[in-house]
Amino acid sequence: MKKNVFVLVSSVLVLGAALAGCGGNSATPAKDNGSASAPADSKGSSKTLRLNFHSEPPTADPGIAEDNTAGAVTRATFDGLTRIGEDGKPHESVAEKIDVSDDLKTYTFHLRDSKWSNGDPVTAKDFEFAWKRVLDPKTASNYASQLYYIKNGEKANKGQAKLDDVGVKALDDKTLQVTLENPTPYFLELTAFYTYFPVDQKVVEKDPKWATEAKTHVGNGPFKLETWEHKSKMVLVKNDNYWDKDAVKLGKIELSMVEDENTELSMFDNGELDWAGKPLSDIPTDAMKPLKDKGALQSQTIAGTYWYKFNTEKPPFNNAKVRKAFAYAIDRQSIIDNITQGNQKPAMGAVPSSMAVGPQDGYFKDHDVEGAKKLLDEGLKELGMTKLPPITLSFNTSEGHKKIAEAIQDQWKKAFGADIKLENKEWKVYIEDLHQGNFQIGRMGWLADFNDPITFLELFKDKKGGNNDTNWENPQFKDLLTKSASEKDPAKRKQILADAEKIFMDEMPVAPIYFYTNSWVQNPKVKGVVVSGTGAVDYKWASFED
Repeated sequence: MKKNVFVLVSSVLVLGAALAGCGGNSATPAKDNGSASAPADSKGSSKTLRLNFHSEPPTADPGIAEDNTAGAVTRATFDGLTRIGEDGKPHESVAEKIDVSDDLKTYTFHLRDSKWSNGDPVTAKDFEFAWKRVLDPKTASNYASQLYYIKNGEKANKGQAKLDDVGVKALDDKTLQVTLENPTPYFLELTAFYTYFPVDQKVVEKDPKWATEAKTHVGNGPFKLETWEHKSKMVLVKNDNYWDKDAVKLGKIELSMVEDENTELSMFDNGELDWAGKPLSDIPTDAMKPLKDKGALQSQTIAGTYWYKFNTEKPPFNNAKVRKAFAYAIDRQSIIDNITQGNQKPAMGAVPSSMAVGPQDGYFKDHDVEGAKKLLDEGLKELGMTKLPPITLSFNTSEGHKKIAEAIQDQWKKAFGADIKLENKEWKVYIEDLHQGNFQIGRMGWLADFNDPITFLELFKDKKGGNNDTNWENPQFKDLLTKSASEKDPAKRKQILADAEKIFMDEMPVAPIYFYTNSWVQNPKVKGVVVSGTGAVDYKWASFED
């Protein structure tokens, strides 16, 4: 996820009968105000699922999407060649048959009859166009690296090859042939990820702003975008042109956009929402323990890391020892015990424990203030500085992010006497500033896109990679990641990735803080919402049951 703002298929959770009892134990369950008992409409669909975005999705374009809000919208309004099913595994979706060559490098996808929400047929050419559009440097997709597994994908994105040289070709309207750089065992998980979704070529070429308004948005998924009142609400309705429409039980999804977590929880308590908290928002930190004590809080471990990014081109964080000093001085367990309270685990490495390749106890000790002071003194001396300059710590609007920043601000002041200014920005502005390098230290989270540690490490392969932001690059680290792509022996590949993570943690372009859990409350009548082990959510099979 994605950004915490984004598919570990082995850990999928289907929110059905197993959670109904837990949800029913809430002292303040969602009231039954019509969404769970509305009459079926003329097409057989019923029920409206009411959710809340903590912040407005920056886009509804799958080729540009890069955070969990945009990911939720595109996953609902688009469909890929494959889709992660309720069992947590990739299944044929727009592709009804998939052939793989003996060398595991050529995939031939045979498409079923399917339509766009405007009635246009979905063709193999739409997939070819969409993937090459993502790789086109002009598109400036921060997730273009997701398509580097395709032959010449990386070269095309970096202007070293033509888009025509990329290994994706529509053989005819119903046949798509894809050639990979190397065998990629998780490729069918990737084709279920939103960056690999198709777009309607005619729509995109006619209107570059097609994905910014409901009236021009066209998708091929279970739902279509009916209303988008910016910074207010979004409404998705069942797409009757969807090839698998009989599997879609909801008639509508209403998404409000309320930033304040306490207001969101009150809306849930008052029966105005069917769900509050992750994966689209957060539970107020002060409410975590009371909800947990009442048995109302649902929690799920996910493959994600909450970290602080350093801008390695801005002093004093252009020095690795200074970066390590700031990372070592954080008291992670205190933050988990007193603020997040969701059973998170302190992160002593970049890769979550569910797919760890490094040492079991991590690469450093939590809250090592003495070690941090020694590193800081050495780093400042190397920079020719006698004391720390004022530091700005940035985060996007959220009560939880603010409290974590305040706690770490206090910890750094006690450890170093550091003058830390906190800077809060609305999400859309914040993420753009990070991409532009307008920060010193910035909060971010990363959720696995698929079940492999490379999804965390490859973010930092290139200095100007779309989601790197740190401006850090290391030739040896880069070479190891490249080598891992062609290593067929799993044990040897794991060691290569471990060597790469060791370099990363020794240079510390990010300070890992904790490994994520998701926490939320829900209407006990809501069934079939699929939340993956990364926090990615799919509402295709969602329903209400009495």
